[in-house]
Amino acid sequence: MKKIISLVGACMAVFGVHSQVLGQAASTEELVYNGKVGRIINENCVVCHREGGIGPMQFETYDQVRPWAPLIQYKVSRREMPPYAYDHGIGIQDLQGDWRLSQDEIDTVVAWVNAGAPLGDPENALPPLNLPDPNEWSFAADLGQPDMIIPSVPIDIPASGNDLWLKHNVATGLTTDRCIKAVQVKPRGDAKSVVHHANSNVEVPDEDGEFQRYGMLTEYAMGKWGELVPDGVCRTLPAGSRVAWDIHMFPGGVGAMAQGKMIEDNVVEIGLWFHEEGYGIDTPVYKQDLSLYQISPQGDLVIEPNGYQMTQGFHSFDHPVRLDSFQPHGHLRMRHASLEIFYPETGRTEAISQVSNWSATWHHSHIFGEDSAPLLPAGAVLVLKQWYDNTSDNPNNPDSDQWVVGGSRTGDEMTHAWIAVTHLDDAGFEKLVADRKEKEERAVAGND
Repeated sequence: MKKIISLVGACMAVFGVHSQVLGQAASTEELVYNGKVGRIINENCVVCHREGGIGPMQFETYDQVRPWAPLIQYKVSRREMPPYAYDHGIGIQDLQGDWRLSQDEIDTVVAWVNAGAPLGDPENALPPLNLPDPNEWSFAADLGQPDMIIPSVPIDIPASGNDLWLKHNVATGLTTDRCIKAVQVKPRGDAKSVVHHANSNVEVPDEDGEFQRYGMLTEYAMGKWGELVPDGVCRTLPAGSRVAWDIHMFPGGVGAMAQGKMIEDNVVEIGLWFHEEGYGIDTPVYKQDLSLYQISPQGDLVIEPNGYQMTQGFHSFDHPVRLDSFQPHGHLRMRHASLEIFYPETGRTEAISQVSNWSATWHHSHIFGEDSAPLLPAGAVLVLKQWYDNTSDNPNNPDSDQWVVGGSRTGDEMTHAWIAVTHLDDAGFEKLVADRKEKEERAVAGND
């Protein structure tokens, strides 16, 4: 515990948590667990740190929280918890499903621990928590239960051994095309740490009845929350289609929550929420797709023992587009990723997203807000970069003395990003640009 406290002190100095700020926070009546601090913990931590949750300890009551207060302070001040690696102050900060704490919330938690982590007046106890089942769908509270669930076949995952892959097809049973509103993939029960990824492609029959690839349905990797499709666009699941599962499992699991035991009859499920029938058909809308954008050829990626590597890739479109989400992907040696846009006509490069201290145990699809999703004219260039650390300084690295190459195994590395793109025409692009400008002018006028 003394070591943790000393680390917290060093962290506070590094991150500039000044005594003046802490003193101001400490003087407020809310600086007790039965007040602002408890609400911060309940709203941001307990979803994982509870009975049946994936957190390694429970934070449902003051008695459970108090022994861990110094560690909570350390993790929160370093922005390691909640686990959402997305840099502050660089690029777009308006994100849907953003787990990050505000600086005020961080300062409050740090000051509370410095004050001795007081409970506060017992008469002002926080109301009982009303939490959903830890295995509930991410979007159930807002959208209800999924309109369709597509399960994989049951899978036995051993306690140890080499990577496993499972591929099979499941019919959707749809008789009409449907536009997807939201989608989530989740392993059932305690298999979250052993399902490395679960990709799903859509296939449709051709005129001879042979199934052909139509496009990507969704991508899942460990820790991913899900995807929301913006209003006014359609990610289509066609009639008569089937889903081609491609599931990668790592026996024993990865990360702090690895079970290290055999998991029998595990099923991975896709939950789908649809717009009403006819949406995107009776009223034309722009199409959205989710695609893998390769950064460099996988066979070219080689990281020497105790070494570093960087990859860089470029992509452009012959028509205007909107970028709706960004999700970098790598394995155990990847540490950082970024997305920029280069505009050839002006020579300007714009920072969109940067993800430092990335971890393979928490993949996030960073979903841009409606009024901040990048609008790219035809010819603009996506610049994707990823950095790899094969040294012992990387806490996720299982063995820094190994050569690491590009490949599909958990011990290999990958270098790509998943990006959801809405494909526009010139008229649609110009309308979105004009609508945003009008909103900005109204906002400025409203502040006068």
